[in-house]
Amino acid sequence: MKRPLCPGSGLLILPISLLFAVPMSAQMITGVWKGKINRQKVEIKIIQKGDSLLGTSYYYESSNNYRRYGIKGYFDETTNAAVWWDDLLLAEKSGKFSISIPGKIPMLARTDFNCPGGGKMMLDGKAAMKEDETNMKGDVHLVKSAASDFEDEWDFVIENYTVGANDPEIIDSIASMVLIPVSGGYDEKPTGTEKDDVVTIIVPPPPKTNENPEQKPSSVSEKPPPEAKTSEPVKTPDIEKKFTARQKVFIKEIPISGDSIELRFYDNAEIDGDSISLFLNDKLVFLHIRLTASAYIIKLPVKDLQVTNELVMVAENLGAIPPNTAYMVAIVNDQRYDAYLSSSEGSSAMIRLVKNPAKLP
Repeated sequence: MKRPLCPGSGLLILPISLLFAVPMSAQMITGVWKGKINRQKVEIKIIQKGDSLLGTSYYYESSNNYRRYGIKGYFDETTNAAVWWDDLLLAEKSGKFSISIPGKIPMLARTDFNCPGGGKMMLDGKAAMKEDETNMKGDVHLVKSAASDFEDEWDFVIENYTVGANDPEIIDSIASMVLIPVSGGYDEKPTGTEKDDVVTIIVPPPPKTNENPEQKPSSVSEKPPPEAKTSEPVKTPDIEKKFTARQKVFIKEIPISGDSIELRFYDNAEIDGDSISLFLNDKLVFLHIRLTASAYIIKLPVKDLQVTNELVMVAENLGAIPPNTAYMVAIVNDQRYDAYLSSSEGSSAMIRLVKNPAKLP
């Protein structure tokens, strides 16, 4: 038997005078969802924008063994039917004892958003491989949760959704920083040391502006977001302002060649909560990198880089022991280069990556 639909499941984007008429306890599909998809443990962060859905999915065995996808989908508030699919692989992390990484196959889910009572909210339905939508075999069972086990950029929107962060401009701003397509390399493994817990981020070339929008796997058309705005606009994370305002201090020049280069980031001192963002040629490429004793690895395809490139480390915080310090190792054609990076409220560390024409393939 189908469970009862959730009243007030969507949150309208209202003009200022009506903002506080929105019940803060309204059942929203926006939020953190935990459970299983096709027998795999998963945490989904869903953000509603009009009748569209976006966010991230984490298929995991533990906090040290997961795959993270950017998701897309749509939501019908009249029937409470929600559909989403794993659109882009964003990151993977594997511990040294992991045999395999969960979430190897991108999935598509078709669910009903239902509220059985007692404040509980659920998403139940069926799942299929994204590439074979007609074969819906796996089960989906997710329960809305008040807390996330995986910190990322969407936490800002989820926490502030009812007080202005449902603004489409804010959602689009976060999406532009998070949902970057991966140009191949889904199964590529980093070459870290055995002691490292490794996160791999593959940074692609900038998206082309003249490409046609990606089609949804459905005939449901996307409605334009309402023109009305919420109350005072919620400011997006100000890391770009910090990048612009702070002095860039040149640290080192590294020659690059071959197919790709690998950058490994560690906390250089006592592990005290340092968090950084990285800009490549004035473009934000990743946000909220937590520096620890384990390597955080980023791979850059050499063919997509310019002849001369500036990689800037911007401190998001200064940790418990200022300044924010990182130890970076660059692997270029099996050759190792290292650098000590320091970032403060007034300055950011900059590495220059320069192609060596003689060694390019």
